[in-house]
Amino acid sequence: MKKIVAIIFALLIVISCGSSKPAVVKRTPYKKTVEKEAGLRNLESGFSGKVSDDVKELLKDAEKYLGAPYKYAGNTSAGFDCSGLVCKVFDENDKKLPRRSSDQALEGKEITIKEVKPGDLVFFATSGANRVSHVGIVHTINPNGEVTFIHSSTSKGVIISSLNEKYWNSAYLFARRVF
Repeated sequence: MKKIVAIIFALLIVISCGSSKPAVVKRTPYKKTVEKEAGLRNLESGFSGKVSDDVKELLKDAEKYLGAPYKYAGNTSAGFDCSGLVCKVFDENDKKLPRRSSDQALEGKEITIKEVKPGDLVFFATSGANRVSHVGIVHTINPNGEVTFIHSSTSKGVIISSLNEKYWNSAYLFARRVF
């Protein structure tokens, strides 16, 4: 009898841990966001080009993991998933973030794509549903308004990608400032 009660209790814990629904958000493709916010084909960023020493250090820490492989639930240089990379880099810079990208998406302040600066977080819906399933750290904003970000890709590991790439463009959801 004690065994049955213990099994039922364990099952209830397992079921309750996985039953919460991630927040569903409205997907707005990057280009449409840019056109809506800036009224232009190319983004006219509000970024001055100046990066604080804290953000420079954050990006330097992220860059040292370039080339690290993708590893599901990984958060070391032996392998990272997207949120593991973000957690590790921010932790190294004395900023604690939740482990899951959907929880990271609730931290800090939501900002428009026009307001992003290096060090901000960009969130994506890559699983087909309109909910956060991927995160990256804004790396640079080029003079033409192109936003690049560093992240852990399932196929290429830790790399720098652009919001101008078709895949990331259509998967883009929103950005947040946490640092």
